[in-house]
Amino acid sequence: MQPYDSNNVFAKILRNEVPCKRILETEYALAFEDIKPQAPIHILVIPKGPFVSIDDFIQGGTFEEVGYFWQAVGEVTRKLRLKEAGYRVLTNSGRDAHQEVMHFHVHIVGGRPLGPMLEGADLPSGSK
Repeated sequence: MQPYDSNNVFAKILRNEVPCKRILETEYALAFEDIKPQAPIHILVIPKGPFVSIDDFIQGGTFEEVGYFWQAVGEVTRKLRLKEAGYRVLTNSGRDAHQEVMHFHVHIVGGRPLGPMLEGADLPSGSK
């Protein structure tokens, strides 16, 4: 795993060096609108600690950091009233998943039918 880069854009957002449209901020997490939304609602939620990936976060975060982060994710979905129609929460981890910013983050997307997770994906024979 690569080391954390304290000059990544999310670190700069946390330091208020780069603006964002904040949706929710807690002691452990910040949620804000994605600048390139893929759906009518596209929110990013980031932990305030320097974690590169979900594995780094789960392995290195405290019980409070991890627990309160996921509570913030749930609070955002309730605040945006996504429960009834549905939404997707996902994270990209590493090169093959196309993680663009090496600061752990989740995407909350909704506001329209999202379709299948991996539409058109070629799966090995015998996979479902």
